[in-house]
Amino acid sequence: MTKSVTYSSYLDLERILSAQHPASDAHDEMLFIVVHQASELWLKLCLHELEEARTYIAADTLRPAFKMLSRVARAQNQLISSWDVLSTMTPHDYSLVRPHLGSSSGFQSAQYRLMEFLLGGRNPDMVTMHEATPDIAAKLTAELDRASLYDEAIRLLARRGFAIPLEVLERDVQTPWTASAEVEAAWADIYRDPGTYWDLYELAEKLVDLEYHFQRWRFGHLKTVERIIGYKKGTGGTAGVPYLEAVLKQTFFPELLSVRTAI
Repeated sequence: MTKSVTYSSYLDLERILSAQHPASDAHDEMLFIVVHQASELWLKLCLHELEEARTYIAADTLRPAFKMLSRVARAQNQLISSWDVLSTMTPHDYSLVRPHLGSSSGFQSAQYRLMEFLLGGRNPDMVTMHEATPDIAAKLTAELDRASLYDEAIRLLARRGFAIPLEVLERDVQTPWTASAEVEAAWADIYRDPGTYWDLYELAEKLVDLEYHFQRWRFGHLKTVERIIGYKKGTGGTAGVPYLEAVLKQTFFPELLSVRTAI
């Protein structure tokens, strides 16, 4: 049976390569579609790796989790590079495509929102825009009910003997993370003595990598939007650049940034 498998059939290329349906005659619409479709595939891989990494962290089996988190960081580089390709679209090029986008927007990407939720950037209101697609809304809601990647990392610190307050360990995981002085103190102990806590030190740096690359992706998005449409509103109804500037201030793992000042 495997002899009948070809490169094309294994990768389902017929469906993938026929999934681009430009709505205009604009040459650059193909660029716009392919960049966004490819980004969704990279996001799918990131979610695949992050979900499994979270399971390993919860089980205190960190070595395979490190491989997965490193892979996500590499995939994030691909997402970041996609803005370099899309930024070859000029304001005039985009003006020929935009009227055909309707109210569609990357702001509506369920996979992007799922990755935010998984990392700990949680806002239940963001599920509302997906209510018209019940299976997607259900998936996002289910993720909100689970401990985030960072929640699992902090629970691991508690199991390893660090003094993590009960209110942190039993917090409502549907809500955004609130910075904790005790959590920062635990990370500070790890950073001051990496030889003793090497695997937790490495976990911290893997998480910092995720945050760093995610913020670079957000910044690339901001600068690409700024370059192409200036300060116009986004197609999905957001404020555009001002919204993206505000998002840049949001962090997933605040103590891993503040600890650098503390140590």
